[in-house]
Amino acid sequence: MTDPLLIDIPERLAGERTLLLAPRAGTGAEMAVVITQSLSHLRPWMPWAQEAPTAESSELVVRRMQADFIARRDLCFQIYTRRPDGSPGRLLGGTGLHRMDWAVRKFEIGYWIRPEAAGRGHVSEAVRLLTALAFDQLDARRVEIRCDARNLRSRAVAERCGFELEGVLRCEALGIDGTPRDTAVYARLM
Repeated sequence: MTDPLLIDIPERLAGERTLLLAPRAGTGAEMAVVITQSLSHLRPWMPWAQEAPTAESSELVVRRMQADFIARRDLCFQIYTRRPDGSPGRLLGGTGLHRMDWAVRKFEIGYWIRPEAAGRGHVSEAVRLLTALAFDQLDARRVEIRCDARNLRSRAVAERCGFELEGVLRCEALGIDGTPRDTAVYARLM
């Protein structure tokens, strides 16, 4: 197996209307604003979105994500609108390939988006871009999407992008409020 550090992974993935960019230093303040504006939308699902971040705390997170990207431990991307000239427009949210198992070639896609951009196809386009990256360039055997079974919008994205529901893991994790929750597991195979 090729060492993941030797795999050239693009830091930019372009869709028709959506652009994914690997995290880079200097974007923390903008990320803090987007997260703060999205807290009520994210709070039920994302443990990291319980309080408004500061520009400094978000910059630290962005720089850690950048380091993890370089080390191939976690492949986070920021979601932007794509301008007609191909440049990044408005920051919409985040996505990435997470919980990677390079030996098995298994990856999990996660995503979040600011509320006013929800339902406009940006997350589905981001998932399709990441799925293509995983299968075409990273030789993935398996790509998963896991989400709270009650998160119907997240489940709809998985289904729209051709992921098959493999099952619901009952009482698999704790929700934000500390109560047991079920996790829906979707997957695509090579």
